[in-house]
Amino acid sequence: MHRSIATVSLSGTLRQKLEAIAAAGFDGIELFESDFVNFKGTAAELRGLAADLGLAIDLYQPFRDFEGMPEPQFRRGLERAERKFELMAALGVPLMLCCSNTSPLAIDDPARAAAQLHALAERAAAHGLRVGFEALAWGRFTSRYGQAWDIVRRAGHPALGLILDSFHTLSLRDDPAGIADIPGEKIFFLQMADAPQLSMDVLQWARHHRVFPGQGDFDVAGFYTQVLRAGYTGPLSLEIFNDLFRETPNRRTAVDAMRSLLYLESQVREHVATAPAQPLLFAPPQAPAFRGLSFIEFAADEASAGALDALLQQLGFRRAGRHRSKAVTLYRQGDIHMVVNAQPGSFARTRFEAHGTSVCALGVRTDDPQAAVARATALCSQRHDSPVGPGEQAVPAIVVPGGNLLHFIPSSLGATGLYEADFILEPEEAQGEEEGDGAGLRAIDHVALGLALDQLDTWVLFSRAVLGLEVGESLELADPFGLIKSRGVADAARSLRLVLNVSLSQRTRTARTVHAQGGGAVHHVALRSDDIFASVARLRANGVRFVPISDNYYDDLATRIALDAALLERMRAAGVLFDRSPAGDYLHIYTESFEDGLFFEVAQRIGGYDAYGALNAPARMASQAQD
Repeated sequence: MHRSIATVSLSGTLRQKLEAIAAAGFDGIELFESDFVNFKGTAAELRGLAADLGLAIDLYQPFRDFEGMPEPQFRRGLERAERKFELMAALGVPLMLCCSNTSPLAIDDPARAAAQLHALAERAAAHGLRVGFEALAWGRFTSRYGQAWDIVRRAGHPALGLILDSFHTLSLRDDPAGIADIPGEKIFFLQMADAPQLSMDVLQWARHHRVFPGQGDFDVAGFYTQVLRAGYTGPLSLEIFNDLFRETPNRRTAVDAMRSLLYLESQVREHVATAPAQPLLFAPPQAPAFRGLSFIEFAADEASAGALDALLQQLGFRRAGRHRSKAVTLYRQGDIHMVVNAQPGSFARTRFEAHGTSVCALGVRTDDPQAAVARATALCSQRHDSPVGPGEQAVPAIVVPGGNLLHFIPSSLGATGLYEADFILEPEEAQGEEEGDGAGLRAIDHVALGLALDQLDTWVLFSRAVLGLEVGESLELADPFGLIKSRGVADAARSLRLVLNVSLSQRTRTARTVHAQGGGAVHHVALRSDDIFASVARLRANGVRFVPISDNYYDDLATRIALDAALLERMRAAGVLFDRSPAGDYLHIYTESFEDGLFFEVAQRIGGYDAYGALNAPARMASQAQD
């Protein structure tokens, strides 16, 4: 598969864009006109630069406001085109994108548009070039692919074909099924873009909010399936207009771009078995099946390891063992394992030196860790192998967006096999004995990440493509100093749950934490209890301090949800928050922050409740701000 991307999709100078695109493994580019106009070099020099980087210049764009014009404007359009064709020949570009007319001078006459595009194609053919006609979603008279195809078909010129763009079709809720009936050889080029579902002017939507496939809400896989069923075998390209992408480091954007195309190809393979392009589509290993979180690892030094030891014991954890070859301590409560890594010279110490005391790694159980890593690396993630001592378990890992590690633990080791291999366990742990049940915390419910604004789309795509997680709805939560955008991601079995939070303001607590830790980081860990009131009582007795909740919250709660009066007063006394869905209830409470950063949540799920108590986040954030 020949994979391409429009230069407008990335930040930087044109040379920097090309270098990032090549490094991510693309085969070609769409050259956006303004990028060339502002390039300090000749067409021949740019052609040479692209060739040296192994990139073809697949398309030159855009050529605007041409078809359906009065005669004087049409003649001037042909003169403009001649100059573009001469430039394209010098650049070695075979195809020009002509987008549908938006000019107030345009005439609603498909026959005229077809005749004028025929003349344009005739000029292009004289230079050995082709023209692709694209329907803009905001085109004056041609806004749908069916209208564009009708004009191309009427024109009947071999050098004129159709260019399809998923955004222009899906933003108008146009049915892409008819694409399969278009002859594949008349589809000259394909541009893919996803987008969040927004209620706004389509032009503003298109110019500021497109994202890569897998980052938005459109059915881009369904669209691509219809294009392949038409018999299309040409380039698969991306054209993204996004304000954040224009600020984000282009190397990261280019990796996201490549990951999105590979993921898209993998989604449609099974639906296009007879399509000519099917053998060219990317086929990674299957997404892993997860069996829950195995551990959470904290980066520390000797001093902060002592502080974490005190905190974890307050939370009801007991020291379960010491690593056989490293300065690493294991803590256990129920099925929860926490690891504090203070080993000098380790990956964890590097993270500590950069970000302070923080979560540096997660471990997830899966049936086939090597297949999980193979999928991740095939989808542009970096593998990480930690040093392994004699008799210790080799555990493959990958680097996740932001730089932390995700370890894949063999399910065959069970809940404790990894720790029995790697740690010298305390006597009672080695014998399978438990000293009580701590604070009654049973499992890790979810892990919440605080992300920089430009990391949310990256994490959504990573979660879907690499980990095979489902992405929940996007919520906006009110902090006293701005809005927090939040999305949950989870596997189908709900054994692995993450919450992705990003601050739209630089003044919120989330934003300050992200800034202090140099980017995305775990900002809280939710621990599950079967009896939250008993757990909270034990934790308070241990000296754990919780975020206080205003009495007004409980007065208001009684007006919103029909609750037993005794339960309401019990929650008020304990400081426990409450949420309800049609499927069940959620009771939860937050601890105060550790070193003004990480904090914990204690949660109890009742019935089939499947969310994260997001409606109560403003109560927590307001209390934290007031303190």
